[in-house]
Parts: sequence; structure tokens; C-alpha cells
Amino acid sequence: MPPVDPVALTADLVRCASVTPADEGALDILHELLSGAGFHCEWADRGGIRNLFARWGDKGHARTFGFNGHTDVVPIGVESDWSMPPFGAEVIDGVMYGRGTTDMKSGVAAFAAAAVDFVRDTPPDGAVILAITGDEEGDATDGTTALLDHMDLEGEAMSVCLVGEPTCPEAMGDMIKIGRRGSLTAWFTVTGKQGHSAYPHRANNPLPPMMRLMDQLASHVLDQGTEHFDASTLAVVTVDTGNAATNVIPAQVRSAVNIRFNDRHSGDSLTAWLGAQADAVAVAYGVEVEMKVKVSGESFLTPPGPLSDLVAGAVAAETGVTPVLSTTGGTSDARFVKNHCPVVEFGLVGQSMHQVDEHVRVDHIKQLKAIYGRILRDYFA
Repeated sequence: MPPVDPVALTADLVRCASVTPADEGALDILHELLSGAGFHCEWADRGGIRNLFARWGDKGHARTFGFNGHTDVVPIGVESDWSMPPFGAEVIDGVMYGRGTTDMKSGVAAFAAAAVDFVRDTPPDGAVILAITGDEEGDATDGTTALLDHMDLEGEAMSVCLVGEPTCPEAMGDMIKIGRRGSLTAWFTVTGKQGHSAYPHRANNPLPPMMRLMDQLASHVLDQGTEHFDASTLAVVTVDTGNAATNVIPAQVRSAVNIRFNDRHSGDSLTAWLGAQADAVAVAYGVEVEMKVKVSGESFLTPPGPLSDLVAGAVAAETGVTPVLSTTGGTSDARFVKNHCPVVEFGLVGQSMHQVDEHVRVDHIKQLKAIYGRILRDYFA
């Protein structure tokens, strides 16, 4: 059979308007391809989310290489702002346009095509697993976590895993992600006493304590960074009273901060610190301060070693570029996979992801398939 064309497969996936959490047939396309190539395929749906598990080779094999990715995409925004149909997958001058071309239907197409060709041409002594979700861009509660739960229940396991997210900031091959910072969001509500702005002594204005709290949090230096991580950051992302009247002191004000943290911290330690700061302000100003926290993911690191060497070697061989090992950027589903097995991330140049006129170079899709194919050959050599 002819090799699987990753460009055509990317186009087929992009034409599925799978704005999270909708699937619109994207995973069915992959199910048909993989099952036709001899992969054992199972649905791991949960909470209305479609998730596809596919394995070639024996269950429980000691050498099992896994790929993880997603087919859901973010909303397109205002369609009239697009110069190309957002789900048209049109190719102009060697560039394919459409939502998901970069993040990350091309990555999924590349590793699916590489895996199919690999097991057909050189059946390995081992197993290849593809775990593909329709819930990464949304809440991510019933996506990769559901796949991992399904694998635990069925006795399936990956020895190592590569997540095919876009990782390269400037040029194809220039970065591999070997970890990610953690992410925490905290919401604060300060309640005082409403009153007339001409008689502030009869009110208890919640704004000064909120501003003091936000200033203390934003000006605090969390750390200076670690061996593999940049310094942790805290950003005040909103402060809101909902008060349109200038002659009224409001009773409440709300705010939120987002922290991206390295391996000096945990969600629990940062939550305790935030709570202590809030309690101190409440006592100092005689107000009530409520706090709600959501930890989207803990920081993690896959130390440089055999897995990162494997991927870096394949990238260098196919691109001539020696990739930097990095932990920068936001969160990804690797934060879930790291509890299952060693994981790294490598994929396309991500400059246009989530933007209007998202696009990918066609030759980069082909190059990515070649990199993934070399990784498989080298892993099972």
C-alpha cells in the first residue's frame, strides 16, 4: 500500500469543524485509518467527549511507544476576519489555512501517518499506542485523563510518550518541551460595607484592601528560577466592582490572579501562601476576604536522558537543527501523561496557533511525519 499522505489527512481533519467539545467526525477518520492498518481501536468516551485509543501490537508489551494529541480546536472568532474559510483547508503557495492546521491536527495526522507506515513496513518487536482526545482546548476533564483511566482499567500502558503539540517558537526543530510550568488561578472576593462616597466613614470600602492585596501579590518575587525552569510569574488578570456610580462606595470587589509556577512550588504550597496573604489583609482592614483556587496542573519535568536524546537525535537528523530542551509556555496534556510514563513534547512551529488565518507549511507537515517515523525506527531498533 502507498504511504499515508499526512497533508491529505491533515486537510480531512481540518474540514471537520471540531470546535471543542464537538468532534464532527474527526476521530472517525482516524479510527478508519488506524483500524484498517491493523490497530486495535477502542472508544474511551466520557462526559460526552469522544476519545480514541489505538494500539498496534500486543497489550502489555514491555516496549510500547505512545503518541498523544487532540483533534478539538478553539473557536474561530469572527469568521469575516478570516481571509480563507476557517474549515476549508485551502492550500495557497505551499501553505494550508484553517483552524487546527497548527494546533494540532497536522501533528495528529503526522504521527498517525508515521505510525501506520512504520508498522506496515517494519513491524516492531513491541507496541505502538495512539491516545487521541477531543477535549484538550476546553476543560480537559474528560479527554486525556479519560484515556489514561481507560488504559489503567484495561491494563494498557505506554513505556514512553510523545505529545505532538506545536513546540517550535521560530524554526522547525528548534525546541523540545521536557516539562511544563504549573498553572493556578485564584479568585478573591472582598466584602466591606456599601455607603455614600461623600461619607466614607459610614462605609467600609473594599477597594483599598483589594488593591493592597493585589499589590502585595504582584510585587512578591516567587523565586529566581531553577535549573530547568524560568522564574515563576504571577499576573493580576482582573479587578472588578461592577460599580458604575461615582457617588457610591461598593460593598464588594472581585479579582483574579494567575500563577505559572516552576518546580520550587506546588499547587498546595501556593494556595497556602495566597490564603495567608488574604487573611492578613482581612484582619488589617476589617473586611471579609473569600478565596477560590483552581490548579490546572502541577509543574513537572522529564529530566534530560534517553527519551529527550531519542527525540532530539531524530529532529537533528531530519532538520539539521539541534533542538533546545525547554519548559516554557503554557500547559498541555503532558501534565496528565507524566503521571503514567516519561513524556516529552515535539511538534510544529506554533506562531499562528489560535489566531485568525491559522496556517501551516505543507512541507513542515511532511517533515514532521519523517521525524516521528525516525523516532519510531530508532526506538525499536
